[in-house]
Amino acid sequence: MSERKARVERNTLETQITVELNLDGTGVGKFDTGVPFLEHMMDQIARHGLIDLDIRSRGDLQIDDHHTVEDVGITLGQAFRQAVGDKKGIRRYGHAYVPLDEALSRVVIDLSGRPGLIQNIDFTRAVVGGFDVDLFEEFFRGFINHAMVTLHIDNLRGKNTHHQIETVFKAFGRALRMAVEFDDRMADITPSTKGSL
Repeated sequence: MSERKARVERNTLETQITVELNLDGTGVGKFDTGVPFLEHMMDQIARHGLIDLDIRSRGDLQIDDHHTVEDVGITLGQAFRQAVGDKKGIRRYGHAYVPLDEALSRVVIDLSGRPGLIQNIDFTRAVVGGFDVDLFEEFFRGFINHAMVTLHIDNLRGKNTHHQIETVFKAFGRALRMAVEFDDRMADITPSTKGSL
């Protein structure tokens, strides 16, 4: 089995980002983005996905967090797609339900080779700790467009916006973990996106 690791750099006028990941890690996260709440959510992906994840970013935060959050999603998607490789022997699909107190979210992912995002979250606040919650859709859209995956996100209930968001990211990490796991019965099979798999 080859190593499922990747390192991707993305440099634009607005951001300079480096992402390193190991899909077969132990959940170690290292982050330096200048956006603390984003780092808290990236840590949920690492911990719950058992993905070693190192994200470094410099961006135009003096304007706002938009470019940094979107471009971290894009770069993480590029690294994920590179690390997962030809997908031979993996489950392809992953799903998770995660509660946190009053909040409950479900995330379902298909490593389909086609980008698609369905997100149903009725946030109870527009801002958490100075962070614009609308930017999380930008993060996920950047991720799916470059990882080439289909992602369904549903916050089924919740009153605390922090809890709503955190359950989504924990569920996302766990769904990723399931989708990239190897299945002995699929050992020599590359999942099809046109057949019955």
